[in-house]
Amino acid sequence: MYLNILFFLILRCFTRILKRQKATQAYPIFAQQNYKTPREANGRIVCANCHLAQKPVEVDVPQAVLPDTVFKTVVHIPYDKRVKQVLRNGKPGDLNVGAVLILPDNFQLAPTDRIPEEIKRQAEKLYFQPYSPESKNILVVGPVPGKKYQEIIFPILTPDPESNKRANYLKYSIYFGGNRGRGQVYPDGSKSNNTVYTSSTTGIIKEIIPVEKKGGFRIIIETRSGGTMTENVPPGPEILVKVGQNIRLDEPLTNNPNVGGFGQTEAEIVLQNPRRIQGLFVFFVTVLLTQIFLVLKKKQFEKVQLAEITF
Repeated sequence: MYLNILFFLILRCFTRILKRQKATQAYPIFAQQNYKTPREANGRIVCANCHLAQKPVEVDVPQAVLPDTVFKTVVHIPYDKRVKQVLRNGKPGDLNVGAVLILPDNFQLAPTDRIPEEIKRQAEKLYFQPYSPESKNILVVGPVPGKKYQEIIFPILTPDPESNKRANYLKYSIYFGGNRGRGQVYPDGSKSNNTVYTSSTTGIIKEIIPVEKKGGFRIIIETRSGGTMTENVPPGPEILVKVGQNIRLDEPLTNNPNVGGFGQTEAEIVLQNPRRIQGLFVFFVTVLLTQIFLVLKKKQFEKVQLAEITF
């Protein structure tokens, strides 16, 4: 009997751990689930549809790279580490960050065995995943703790046009989008608890009822026609109205607790042909030798002139 109980407890613990691992691996990246590509035709990255506040981001790339080499792209998602965001349960917590890096076609995440040790240490064992099986040139990372990862390093492998005929020696654009904190809107259009709640009617606040189990409030509004309208406010936002107050359509009922936001930027990079560099080097050497020979010839000519004058 005791063995059966022990076996049941071990099995239950193992099941919980397995479920927890699956939940972690299946964290919803809403953009991946709802958009075939993260960059719309107008250049807007779709993360901005849920993260409404605009915040600055930066991306650093080399001016030029050689084919079939690994280089690092450094992205910056700055914010004040002292601020706290509203979590799903309404309690304050630290901000997470996430990033979407859109590389040119045929560029991709560098294989582990190709990444130099220095870049491996700088990348800090982050898990990068492709946006989709068809879009290996679009990389997603996060959510990860913002206090540790305000700077994220992507190890990128360049294509080789000699072996990949679809790649060319050209100037390319790299697009980056980064968010800090939770979004204000879910992809289905519903609000999260990290945004401001407004009145959907005009009237008078009759009651503000705390919701005991789930948290939050129910705000009862008496409309002009004599009916009532209930506004459900989840835990997190602070109530700004009071009983007996006149309220208008779309007037705020709560504050806006959002302290995060989303930003996007872009950079340019050149896939350089090694032959061009070799040709440029040969040109510089030729110019240098030509100048040396001209100087020597000038010195020789001056000596001849001096000899003729002396004679």
